[in-house]
Amino acid sequence: MAGHRLDPIDRQILAELQADGRMTNVELAKRVGISAPPCLRRVRTLEEAGYIRGYHADIDARELGFEVQVFAMVRLQSQAEADLTAFEARCRAWPLVRECHMLNGEIDFILKCVSPDLSTFQSFLTAELTAAENVASVKTSLVIRCAKDEPGLPFDVLEARLNRSA
Repeated sequence: MAGHRLDPIDRQILAELQADGRMTNVELAKRVGISAPPCLRRVRTLEEAGYIRGYHADIDARELGFEVQVFAMVRLQSQAEADLTAFEARCRAWPLVRECHMLNGEIDFILKCVSPDLSTFQSFLTAELTAAENVASVKTSLVIRCAKDEPGLPFDVLEARLNRSA
């Protein structure tokens, strides 16, 4: 990634694909103001450099029966690197854990979990999460409603910052 500097067209390509990853290369090229062949080359370069990690559908969890969303705040007994790495690996293996972030402060990790119902989450919580090696405590908060769930990055903020420093 470090070997490839992003220019304004690259950033515009990323912003457009973030908004609609299904658009054709011809449409993308038109939106960013270049012809299709160099646009495709740029997209491939952005993919190879790791700026684009993949393309995903935005699935409505509730429509598919995942009614419960919970944030779990996890404190570990040991914060040795091997223990942190082991806990992260465990989180990647648990299907109900959709996000895992290490934090500083009193809580070591925050996990975003989804579940079809409360009893399924409760079973996971007691049988797997709190029972996992090195877990000292877990506090959970059930999501009542979501006011904002915006994937991706605010490219307009980045562009404004870059324009100020230019």
